[in-house]
This record gives sequence, structure tokens and C-alpha cells, in this order.
Amino acid sequence: MERDAIAFSAPDYLEDFDAQVERAAILGVRGDRTSRIWEERVEPYWEAVKSVRDITTDWYDVSGPVVKVGRASDLSEEQAQRWMQTLKTFCPWKKGPFDLFGVDIDAEWRSDWKWERILPHIQPLEGRTVADIGCHNGYFMFRMAHQNPARVIGFEPVAKHFWNFQLIQNLIRHPALTFELLGVEHMHLYPSFFDTIFCLGILYHHADPVGLLLKLREALAPGGEIIIDCQGIPGEEPVALTPRKRYAQARGIWFLPTQSCLENWMARAGFSQIHCFFAEPLSTEEQRRTPWADLSSLSDFLDPTDPARTCEGYPAPWRYYVRAQK
Repeated sequence: MERDAIAFSAPDYLEDFDAQVERAAILGVRGDRTSRIWEERVEPYWEAVKSVRDITTDWYDVSGPVVKVGRASDLSEEQAQRWMQTLKTFCPWKKGPFDLFGVDIDAEWRSDWKWERILPHIQPLEGRTVADIGCHNGYFMFRMAHQNPARVIGFEPVAKHFWNFQLIQNLIRHPALTFELLGVEHMHLYPSFFDTIFCLGILYHHADPVGLLLKLREALAPGGEIIIDCQGIPGEEPVALTPRKRYAQARGIWFLPTQSCLENWMARAGFSQIHCFFAEPLSTEEQRRTPWADLSSLSDFLDPTDPARTCEGYPAPWRYYVRAQK
């Protein structure tokens, strides 16, 4: 079997890409990154997708909180066993929920809660070119597809997440959805390209958040809209916490801003009409251990005697959702 035949590919948006220098650069990075999805360490995931390639469906529903694909009655007993084994290969499922051929996948994060908070505050996505930065397994991309965007491009450099997305996209085969194995550091290659950019749960993982915001602004079309979801800390002063090592046991956390600090970052990056429409503590109901994500989660990372502090003694996490324009 040819490797390329394992994954459904949407039409390549680069055929209509006007910025020729950037187009060549994207193709170069894409070629390098594509080789990663066939590395030996990723083999369990592409073999899992390959093992269920005969399973198809003509039914899906991405209009509600649960992304639903196929019905249990579509599968034979033998297919159902193979399907379940493939789903388990991708544990832990971090984003969801999904219902895939009758198998309910309760992911670690209630991503549907986030989307329902965001949806009333954004411009309709119909006909728009959209970026989902750090798209993971594509849960939000599938939810966006319900609004009939012209295209949604998910940016995610992790090969496992590519195959997790592909497992579902092979069934839905939505022509507007594209997964790029690129990161936020490549956004300058998309000058004035996107009408809407979602940057959800990414900003605080980077050592230069304002520099990242500048790249995102460059990628927005004039008048385009950006939605930022950023983990932060409570407080009135425009300051950010820098953990010495870990924060809530997580590595790679650089700056955790207060709401006003985040708004100042965005203003200094040149955004306008900055509006924070959600500011609340992160709850252990939204991020938690489940049978499909059997790993330590938020409740394990808080001080058992004071849930307003992390186990390291820092303020417990808040989430800030901000909308702005170029």
C-alpha cells in the first residue's frame, strides 16, 4: 500500500496562494515536516489509521458539542473490535468530546465548553479563511466546519496529532479542512492571509508572547479577527508570572499574564478593539482525568489544602479569552 493513500487530502490551498516567495518557503517546510509522520516512533499511529482504512461512513454531525461520526450499526463485530483498538492507540485523548461509531470519547478537556463560550463573540465563519493554531486532533476544526468556512488550516507540529486528526478526517473527508505540520513560528509566511485566527492555549507556552502576537497580526487580513485563549493568573496589575521551573507540574510555561497584562501585550503588538469576554478560574470539571485520558490532571496539580494555589505555591490558573482586530 502506498503511504500517501492512507490519508485523505483536501485540495491544496497553495494553488491560489499569491505570495510566491512565502509559498516556496511553505512548501519547503511542509516537505521536511511530512517526513516526520513516517518516523519509526510514530509508526503505531499511522499503522492504527491504516488498520481501519476499510471502515467508511456517509454520516457525521459536527453541529453540536460532541463531534459525531458514523453509527455503531455501521460496523461488523470484527470491524468494531479493530476500531476500538485503534481509538485506544491514541490515548490519552486530550481534546473532545467525540462519538465515533458509537464509542463515546470523554477527553481530558471539555473543549465543547470553550467553543460554546467563544461562538457568540466571533464573526460568522462562513466563507472565511481560518487558522487554528495548535489544532491538536482537530476538534475545533471540525466544529468550525459547521459554519461553512472557505477553508480552515490547522497548524500543529506534532505527528501523533496529525494521525489522530487524519483518523477522523478520513471519514468526514471535509474539503475545507487542512492540517499543516507547521507551528506558530511559521505564521509570517502567510502575510494578510487569514480572516480569522484562533490561538487557543498557546501563548503562555512561548518565551516571546509579544513576538508571537506580532507574527499572528502579520498573518491577519486587514480588518481580520483574532481570538486568544490564554492561561493566566488573577490580579489587577498588568504583570505576568514567570515560574522558576514548572507551573502546575507542566513544563514549558513561560509567562502567565493577568487580564490587563494580556490586553497590553495585544495592544503593543498593534491589535485594536481588544475585548476580554471571558475571565474565570480554570475548573477541575473542565480539565480532568477520564477513562480516555487516564493521566494526572488539574486536580492533581493543585495544593490539596488550598485549591487557589498550585502544588508549587503559585496562584492557580485562570483562563482569559480575548477578541481583537487588525
